[in-house]
Amino acid sequence: MTQAQCKYQEEIEYVVPESSIRPTTNNFDKVVTRTFATICFVMAIALAVIISMATVMRYVLEMDLYGYEEWIQIFAFWLYFIGAAYGAFAGTHVCADLVQSYVHPGFIKRLLLVVRDTITLGVTLLFTWYGWDFFYFGLKGPLGTGVAIPKTVAWRIPLWTGYLPIFIGLVFMSYYFTWDLIRSSKALAAGGKSE
Repeated sequence: MTQAQCKYQEEIEYVVPESSIRPTTNNFDKVVTRTFATICFVMAIALAVIISMATVMRYVLEMDLYGYEEWIQIFAFWLYFIGAAYGAFAGTHVCADLVQSYVHPGFIKRLLLVVRDTITLGVTLLFTWYGWDFFYFGLKGPLGTGVAIPKTVAWRIPLWTGYLPIFIGLVFMSYYFTWDLIRSSKALAAGGKSE
């Protein structure tokens, strides 16, 4: 390296970008988020391995991987819904938040954030109820007696194993969206003093 390059290298400031993920503030959140991160990591690896195996078997060995779609579906539900719950905790879930982008700070913005959080929580609670019904159907069967439990066709895996992450993910999403509503309501009541 030339002397000019060394001097230029010394002048560069290394700035670590600030994370947009909400930090954990209590032991419950630490345990939950670590568990969610582990589940998402394991499911992502499992999905990649199974899809790779199916591809190699189909196009290289010219064989079929029997019933792999059933495992893909179950692992994908675990990945998506536990990931959604983690996103609700971290504040990084997918949303089209025009209020944050286009409304200037003040009372109207704080009010709109409370309305947004109320609607988000309400819709999530509704889907949590449906998620419970879905899980209960898979656990107890169509008659609610546990006699005719629905199972996958090839591997005979009980369908509740794929319905459980939907319910768990929605419960935790509701929990974290409740905290978002509490925070935005406090900000509205404080009148922007905390901004």
